[in-house]
Amino acid sequence: MKYNSITRRNFMKTTALTAGAFLVDPHILKGSSANSAIRIGFLGCGSRGTSVAEAFVNNTNSRIVAIADLFEDNLMSAAKHWNGIAVQKGYAGIDPKLMFKGPDAYKQIAHCEQVDMIILSSPDYFHPQHLAEIVSAGKHVYSEKPAGVDVAGCLSFIETGERAKGKLSLDVGFQVREAPCFSKVVNRIHQGAIGKVCYGSIHYHASAIGYPEYPSASPLEKRIRRFYWDRVLSGDTIVDQDIHVIDITNWVLKGHPLKAVGTGGRKVRNDAGNIWDNWSISFTYPEEVHINFSAVQFADFWDVGVRFIGDQGIGESNYNGLGRITGNQAWSSMEVKEGGDFSTAGTFDGLGNADALKTTKFIESIVSGNYHNQAREGGESALSAILGRMAAYEGREVTWEEMISSKQSYQGEIDLSKL
Repeated sequence: MKYNSITRRNFMKTTALTAGAFLVDPHILKGSSANSAIRIGFLGCGSRGTSVAEAFVNNTNSRIVAIADLFEDNLMSAAKHWNGIAVQKGYAGIDPKLMFKGPDAYKQIAHCEQVDMIILSSPDYFHPQHLAEIVSAGKHVYSEKPAGVDVAGCLSFIETGERAKGKLSLDVGFQVREAPCFSKVVNRIHQGAIGKVCYGSIHYHASAIGYPEYPSASPLEKRIRRFYWDRVLSGDTIVDQDIHVIDITNWVLKGHPLKAVGTGGRKVRNDAGNIWDNWSISFTYPEEVHINFSAVQFADFWDVGVRFIGDQGIGESNYNGLGRITGNQAWSSMEVKEGGDFSTAGTFDGLGNADALKTTKFIESIVSGNYHNQAREGGESALSAILGRMAAYEGREVTWEEMISSKQSYQGEIDLSKL
């Protein structure tokens, strides 16, 4: 394959660091070499993906050896960042030949022989297509959520996951499941601490995400650079961001909703995008368990939490670190003693070390050969969010079967050849 890599001359204009690929024993792919560093390819050099990549590098025996992005400025900024980390840790930076840009960059990094796994952090719209290429290339993949922005994309994501089973590790970035304030509560709910779950209330109230103006960019480039503001590229706020509390609900109830009805709109935001800034949806899960979901993305605060009411108590968790169970098996994070499960202060510390726990478990799955596969649950959580979106957009009740049979697809709405 002829790689569209950044030239050494352009690279040296950005950073004077000495670059070089770090090679490891290829048998690591089969888990036979626990002492070899996992070589990571980073696809989509945005801020959230960078946080995940840093969690890998700082908490596991892994290194960023290749990067890929649509845009050269993003690529150069990422190179400077990762080469700086390489200097701090005492190993070689990124070889300019392993820096890929443009519409085919995802193919080039997926088939790069110097890479063992890929962090998939491109705009949401591209996740199914990029995942299929990565799995086809035989690479382990840590994919950011959501699995897709439409029904067809999510089903494709799940189908690709089926092909990877037993051969590769495939995780989806719902790191909140590893946060002690959630995992400890959900485990207790599953053990019967609140009895039978009968009702739930979940919310994601957050401030708006901002972007620069990009005055010299074309309309298509602006859409992609500010993808979160775009319904097609992000799936709207409910699919990209609010999905976390929907995923927690699927985890608690061990399944997906059967139908949804709701509303929402764009009441406060006045940016150039078209995403909604408020949602109010009622999901119905098996056994007539009703979940009330609300979300906003314009407020100047951050409040994200879930509450599940059972016939014997309540289980609730919040991003602020509070977790508790009421009833006969009452428990609270506020009662955790110093040196306990969560922090030296004796309380939760927000989401705590969720990223570290998630990334560590992923690398362990590769090294041990006990491969993870979260494609189906990741796909179903995205489909659950899409079910709520469809019900709100159309202003009527929509069933799971109706949503699936719609085969809704945004394919073809973004043409990268026009960049």
